[in-house]
Parts: sequence; C-alpha cells; structure tokens
Amino acid sequence: MKLDKLPEDLDAGFDGSGYRQLMRHQALGVSVVATGELGARVGLTATSVASLSDSPPKILVCVGRATQAHNVVAERGVFSVNFLASEHQELAARFAGQRGVDGEERFRGANWTTLVTGAPVLADALSSIDCRLLESHTFTTHSIFIGRVVGGTSRADGEPLIYFRNGYRALARS
Repeated sequence: MKLDKLPEDLDAGFDGSGYRQLMRHQALGVSVVATGELGARVGLTATSVASLSDSPPKILVCVGRATQAHNVVAERGVFSVNFLASEHQELAARFAGQRGVDGEERFRGANWTTLVTGAPVLADALSSIDCRLLESHTFTTHSIFIGRVVGGTSRADGEPLIYFRNGYRALARS
C-alpha cells in the first residue's frame, strides 16, 4: 500500500504527551547503549531495544538524534547494549541525564571493559551485547540503529532493572 503522505504527516488527532502517558504502562527492561574510546566514551539509558534476528544475530536500538551518543555510534560504527540489573538504578539515572553529567563522566564508578569492537561494556551487567552497526534509519527525532552482534557476556545471577510508570523498579519476588 502506498501512502500519499509520510506517516509523520498523518493527522491522527493524538499528541506526543498522550502517547507518552500510554507508553508508561509498558514495563521495559533498562539498558545502557555505549560507544567511544577510553577518554571519549558516550552513552545513554535506553528502553527502546529489541532483538531483531538470531540468524544472524541482530539487535535494534532507537537513539535520539539530539543525544551525544547518536553521532558517535553513526561515525564509529560500533556500540554495546548493556542490560542493567536491579542494583544499577543509579547508573541508569546517570546515563539518562538525571545527574547532570555527560560524556566520560557517566562511566565513573562502574567497571567497564571491551570485547570485540572496542565499545564500552559494563562488566557486571546482566548481559552485554557488542555490535557493529549494519544499518541506520532516521526518523523525526530518533534513528533506529541495527547492529550485528559480534560478541557478548552474561552473568547467571541478578534481577533485571525495569522501567514502568515513569520510574525504575525491580521484579517482585513470589
């Protein structure tokens, strides 16, 4: 089906504020997307992350075009996705820009390493995925980056950090 207008131009009568309110009711895992070399690393907290394929392994992340990390991912062509554990709430807030620090300062106080691509990887994340950028698709405020998974690590213990109703949460124990 061919549209006469781009989807962004369609007037459905619903605004971004109402949409964000609806999306707050979706519980999402929290991750940090990171890239850059030691001394010039950048990253952001992301909940818009999804597995795209397992053969070959691919992942997609949505990154705001106004973030520091956006252009660095596009230029370097590598990034990591680090799925956070419940004890990483402060780290999530820092990478979300809630602590007033940017760039390399966001990485302080945590143990970061590298895998295949050289992108920063959080050593005690629930899991970390190391990626080479395959494609990017730019929309109004964000780009969808599709990465080919080239490495990863995980740990056997720990509970995920969840974002739900505008706040960080941990899974309830039954």
